[in-house]
Amino acid sequence: MQTSHSEDISEKALWISLSTVHGLGAQTFCLLLKTFGSPANVYAATTKQLKEVVSDKIATAIAQGINEQAIADASQWLSNSNNHLVTLADPHYPKALLEITDPPPFLYAKGNLTLLSQASIAIVGSRNASVQGEKNAEAFAHDLCGYGLCIVSGLALGIDAAAHRGALKANGATIAVVGTGLDIVYPAKHRDLAHQIAESGLIISEFALGTPSKPQNFPKRNRIISGLSMGCLVVEANLQSGSQITARMAAEQGREVFAIPGSIHSPMSKGCHQLIKQGAKLVDCLQDIVEDLGLSQLALNTTTLSNITSTNDASITASQASSTNNSLLSIMGFEPISLENLVRLSHLTVSEVSSMLMLLELEGRVASLAGGQYQKIV
Repeated sequence: MQTSHSEDISEKALWISLSTVHGLGAQTFCLLLKTFGSPANVYAATTKQLKEVVSDKIATAIAQGINEQAIADASQWLSNSNNHLVTLADPHYPKALLEITDPPPFLYAKGNLTLLSQASIAIVGSRNASVQGEKNAEAFAHDLCGYGLCIVSGLALGIDAAAHRGALKANGATIAVVGTGLDIVYPAKHRDLAHQIAESGLIISEFALGTPSKPQNFPKRNRIISGLSMGCLVVEANLQSGSQITARMAAEQGREVFAIPGSIHSPMSKGCHQLIKQGAKLVDCLQDIVEDLGLSQLALNTTTLSNITSTNDASITASQASSTNNSLLSIMGFEPISLENLVRLSHLTVSEVSSMLMLLELEGRVASLAGGQYQKIV
């Protein structure tokens, strides 16, 4: 909606006002539009006519008239040229969302609206991600940008943030779909990341300005993450995670679902393993997604995934680590392991192994996990 600011913002006023009616969800909003044709006609309808479509409570709230304060607040926010309101009647409204059963009737947006029409893939996963999980998310996002895809995620801690960072590092496109009003950054520690996305990507929300973080908002926003995308990659997830919800919605919307497997002992892998059992495509390299979606690589941003994610023991030079450290890495394998077991398997002292682990952590080749466990980062 880059042209919306040359229009009279009051054209959006009734959309804004109607969006603030308590209890009026996306499906009911769309039902009102289908019945009456436009927000103006909704407000022009009698209470009796409204009650034939919506509950008495919602009909009474609409009949009380427009919300002047909400319009004033949104109009002030929209006065910034980087802020937009995209309604179902707007040419920038993403066609992909029109395919789902409950499209949001409008989207508050901050950033580059052209991204709404770009081919996209969702990358989601655990907020409590492992170091390796975040590296995987960042690397896949980076390389998928090289195929012209926009990376869609939810700006959450862990995998979401890593996916956005990967896209930004590739100078690629990324969309953050959030569960609050766009005048609020959640989590607050992602303020800088949100600013970067708003500058070179896009942040969107179906929630009115001022809407705080509420648990019930995030499952709702997940349908937008999956709905915007041609496929959904789950990097890490436990069995009860929001990523599972996003993957289920993606499948219901006819999108491809991909999942990266992990250790059978890790709770963060169990959600991915369950998805694979249910028919998600197992992904252990970029080509799995590329072939499934029929992608063609662009000339730009084509750093290979192997260059980002893997540092083979065979390729570790003397300047990077000593042969003793390499031996410790080979003992570690790919499963989490305790200090005690490393001492036992390496036949070294606790002091020697602790020193080596500290060096390997500083080099970014080993991660310290909860419970005194360590894991090699590939």
